[in-house]
This record gives sequence, structure tokens and C-alpha cells, in this order.
Amino acid sequence: MSEKKKHLNFLNTTWGFYGLVVFLFCVTSYWAYQEEFTLGAKGSFQQFILLINAIPAGLLMFGIALYFNGRLKYWLLMIIDFIESTWIFANILYYREFSDFLSLGIIKSGGNVQNNLGKSMMEILRPTDFLAYLAFVVLVILLLTRVIKVDHRPFKKWKAFSVTVISFVLMGGEYALASTDRSGLLTRSFDNNYIVKYLGLNEYAAFNIYQTQKESATRSNAKASDIDSVLRYVKSHRAAPNAEYFGQAKGKNVFVIHLESFQQFLVDYKVDGKEVTPTINKFYHNQNTVGFDNFYNQVAQGKTSDAEIMLENSLFGLPQGSAMVTYGASNTFQAAPAILDQKGYTTAAFHGDVPSFWNRDSTYKSWGYQYFFSSEYYKTKPNYSVGYGLKDKIFFKDSANYLQQLPQPFYAKLITLTNHYPYELDKANIDFPATKTGDKTVDPYVQTAHYLDQAFAEFLDYLEKTGLMKNSMIVVYGDHYGISNNHRPAIAQLLHKKTVTSYDLAKFQKVPFMVYSQGLKGGINHTYGGEIDVLPTILHLLGDKNNNTVQFGTDLLSKKRDQNVAFRNGDFVTPTYTKVGNTVYLTKTGEKINPTSKQRQQIDKIQNGVTTQLSLSDRVIYGDLLRFYTPKGFKKVNTKDFTYKYSTALDNLKKVQTTKPTSIEAKNGGKSTMDEYSTNAPELK
Repeated sequence: MSEKKKHLNFLNTTWGFYGLVVFLFCVTSYWAYQEEFTLGAKGSFQQFILLINAIPAGLLMFGIALYFNGRLKYWLLMIIDFIESTWIFANILYYREFSDFLSLGIIKSGGNVQNNLGKSMMEILRPTDFLAYLAFVVLVILLLTRVIKVDHRPFKKWKAFSVTVISFVLMGGEYALASTDRSGLLTRSFDNNYIVKYLGLNEYAAFNIYQTQKESATRSNAKASDIDSVLRYVKSHRAAPNAEYFGQAKGKNVFVIHLESFQQFLVDYKVDGKEVTPTINKFYHNQNTVGFDNFYNQVAQGKTSDAEIMLENSLFGLPQGSAMVTYGASNTFQAAPAILDQKGYTTAAFHGDVPSFWNRDSTYKSWGYQYFFSSEYYKTKPNYSVGYGLKDKIFFKDSANYLQQLPQPFYAKLITLTNHYPYELDKANIDFPATKTGDKTVDPYVQTAHYLDQAFAEFLDYLEKTGLMKNSMIVVYGDHYGISNNHRPAIAQLLHKKTVTSYDLAKFQKVPFMVYSQGLKGGINHTYGGEIDVLPTILHLLGDKNNNTVQFGTDLLSKKRDQNVAFRNGDFVTPTYTKVGNTVYLTKTGEKINPTSKQRQQIDKIQNGVTTQLSLSDRVIYGDLLRFYTPKGFKKVNTKDFTYKYSTALDNLKKVQTTKPTSIEAKNGGKSTMDEYSTNAPELK
């Protein structure tokens, strides 16, 4: 008998076909690891781990079919293969844009947040992505053409059980092997890349499900004493306010302008000799603006929602999923809107999309927002929106109508949307050249950023005309990166480099943060900080020492603040060291180092601090620990006090013009100030 016939006869057996399915699955997984994910496998040992890590899970998952007989067994093998192929395919798409893997939290919240790939799949999709299904297609063809025939002979259950046992033994061995290279893989890692690199996509999924269920049980098991360690930590890490800035904006309105997907490199950046964001540049360099050039986004899978929870609560987002989606409606918070509401402020959020986006309609009540002006409050026409919601020029103009009715002082957050992936904009609104990196995702980014800048200019003009500019503190920040690290060649071109290192990509995570107030001593501040530090900074500028609420950040203007910036995956940046994975760089030069004994001690101390900060913040959210602690002078929020119903909100705004006549409109004799708002939005002409 020829070798070819022997092999074919073997494939016609249950063992043969099962082995082929597992082999092709492992090949597909290894292809995805190497070509589609950036797992950072270094050296022969890690490459070996990567090569074998799909085997145990493959044996286990496909081994389920071995407990059945005849055609059903083959049907199950094919169904499992299709599911596995789809899991790889979905992660390829998600990873391409978010540099992370799908989690149960993201899958469960997909309908609410639209942060999955629905709208922009065609922008992300590449023909090679369908190679994830190649093995499945090959197997279908082999079966349909009867090159491989179904083995109808009964398969003994003890053999199937043996496969299951061997699978678990191999998983244990794989974990032991991985632990020799990465100790505490499942106990102290905040980075999903490590888990996939050492254990594989299936094991990551299983661990993620376990984590999610464990987190669900944490709340019910939490007790009042659990908050004690948190209180000790925040008390010991508070930074005293800077006397030069403390209370400089006391009594003023507060605007928080949320620049969607806006990165720091855009400030002062030029394309073909033209400034991308001339208005933001001028604002950043204003003599009354404190601008921060070492300010980092610290988001994870929650993206914008992570930025919001950090900005207004000084709590980190979660390692997986979105805290706003999972816990926004049920947890107790000590958020900026509630803090300022209890000090006489009117609080309002503005967002030109559906109120359920990121579960805002529920979360904002928990945070204490009196008003939430969502898409239901704005005029809509087909050409008024693009991508994820209302165009920024129309959004700012229509928001001004409600702003003028808010009693002063007020706290108002305005969330822009046009500069959102996939950076779409109609021709009528494009008057700026795209970059020429050749990456269709990256090149239009500067065009939508320029449009956002124009919208911001129109809004500032209105604030100036109505006197709001003089009586307000304006906080401007970018929520997260717009261009993910998976666009390395394009990023290198944008930064005018031949290639980019992990150090360059870490610096690329900088986003703008700037605070303007008339009379404020401006300038560029070089302190290292992130979104977790915004709330204490704002409160100190307003003259609130806020020594009692739970905050994990510190005032960016304090002279005694800790400058260690924690990233959600456990990496960090400080004025001295930048850590990316297992690699450490000198922050000032970007030089990669092999730490000396003294440096290792310093790095380990920073790492322990980062891990502690992230873990304690997670403990607060998972256990809803703030329900056990009410700070002196703070009243817990009752969500039943708030409604965002359109008619009710308009009635309340009308009544308050009489009961508290401090709004711009009231001070204008009850007349609208909208004739002061000027926009060149072509849709409104």
C-alpha cells in the first residue's frame, strides 16, 4: 500500500479526521498570533509557547465531538470548527482597532455602546481576514467531495474521556511552562496580550468568563470593612493644593469640552504647512491657559466611558468591559456633578447621540447630573449626523440654546463626536488636506480633527459674545487615542520617523489637557499625569480641598504630587522610566535599558504602586464599596431625583428662569442669545 493511500485511510478514521481538524485549528491560531496580533513574543522559548499554546484547547474543544457517533460526530466537529474560526475572525477585527481582545463585558454591552464593529466593519475588514475560515472551507470540501469519508464505527467513550483528561493535563503543563517565564500570569496581569501569548485565545476566553462571574459575586460578598484599605490609601496619597492656583476659579462656571479621539500630537501639527487645529493651538498657548504636555489617556476596553469615569470620579475603568455599562446604574458614586450640585451648581451633560450610548442615561443619574441633553433634544435631519452622531458644528450650536438657560454657576460637559473612527465627513465640510500615509484609516483623521477645531472656534466665539468666557473655567481634554498602535507604519510617517518603537507608541498615548480661566497664570506644565488626576485638579481650582471623597488621582498643579502614570494593563510612565511589557526605557531619551540592581528596586517599587492603585480602584467598583462610605459634607445621590424626559427637562428649565434667574437668558431680559451664535455649517444655510 502506498504512503498516500495509508494517510488517506487514516484520515477516513475518527482519529484521523479529529487530528486533522485540531492540526488545522492550531495552524490558523498560530497564523493569527503571528500576523494579526501584536503579542510581543521574544526569544525561542516564547515563540515555542506561541507555537503550542492552541493544542490543549484544540484537543479539548474538538474532543467534545468524540463522545458522539456517526455523522453527528462529524457535524459537531464542523460546528465547533466554525465557532472557533468565527472567534478568531472577530478578535482579528476587534484587535485591529482596539489593540485588545474581545471580552464577555464588551460582547454583553455591544448593543448599548456600539463599541463593537458594526458601523465600521467595512473600514476595518481586509481580504486576508477570511483566512480564519480557510481550514473550515477546506474541511467542508474534503467531506463534500468524499475525499474524506465519515467513519460510522462507534467510538469508545473511554477514548473520548482519555482525550479530555490529556487536554487538561496539557493545559496544566502549559500553564506551568508559561509561569516559568511569566510568574503570576493570572493573578497580577492586567494585560490580555500576556494571557493570549502564553495560554491562547480559548484559555483567555475561559479565564475572562471566570473573572466576569467572580466579579459579579464580589458585590454580594463585600462588607463595610473592605473600604478601610481604600481610605487609608487615598488619604496617604492626597497631594496638597498649590496655593498659587487654589480657588482661582472659585464660583465660576465649568465647561468640560470632550475632544473625541483627539491626541496630543495634533496640537501644533501641520499638514502641507497648514495647522490642523489653529484654534486649539491658540487656546493651548493662551496666557490664561495651563496646558499639560505629558498628559496620558489611561483607558482600556471602555474607551470613552473609561475616560468619563476617570475624569468625573477619579476611579479607573475596568480591565475588561465598561464600568459605566456594567455598574453605572447600580453602584454608588461620588462624582463631580454630585459634588458640585451640592455646592450650588447646575449640572448638565450634552451628547449628540442616543442616551443609551455607553449606558449614559442610567449612569449620569448615579453621578448626579440634573440634565442630560442627548439626541432627543436636538433637531435631526439625514445630513446633520455622520458616523456616530450629530456633527460638531450643529451640536455646539444647538447645545448653546440649552446652555443659555442653565442657572449659573453651572457644570457642563459637552461630548463631541465627529472626530470618531472611522473619521467620515461629507465633502461639503472638508476643507483640509488628508495626510498621505497610504493608510485609509489614518489619513482622514486630520480632516475630522480640523472640522472639530472649527466647531470649537465657533463655540468659543459665542462664549466671548455672551460673557460666558469671562465667567467660566474651560477644561479641554482628549479622551483616548484616535489612531491605534496597529497602524505602526502610518504612525511612523506622522511622527516623521522611519520606524516606531514601543517607547514611541507609549508616548503616542498622550492626549491634550488644558484649563483656561481669565486671570489664571498660564503656561505649559510638564508634570506627568493622566485622566485619573482631572477631578482633584478641577476641585482645587474651584477652591474645594475635597479631603474626604475617594479619589485615586492627585491635583496636577500640586507641587507634591506623585508623577507615576498607571496604564490599565499595568504598564506605566514616570519622568524617569517608561515600562512597556517587560521592557523598560529611560523616559527622557527613549533608551532601552537592562536595569541595574538599584534601578530594578526603583522600578519594582513603582510597579507595586501601580498594581496597588489599579487593584484598589477595581475593588471599589466591583464591590460597590462607596455604598459603605459617605464623606462628611456629601449626600449620597438618589437616582430617583432625576429624569431626562424631554418635556420634563424643558418645563424645569422654564421654571428655573423664575426661581433662580441667573442664566444668560435670564440676565438678557428673558431673551434668547442665539442670534449671537455664528456658524458656517453648510447644513444650516
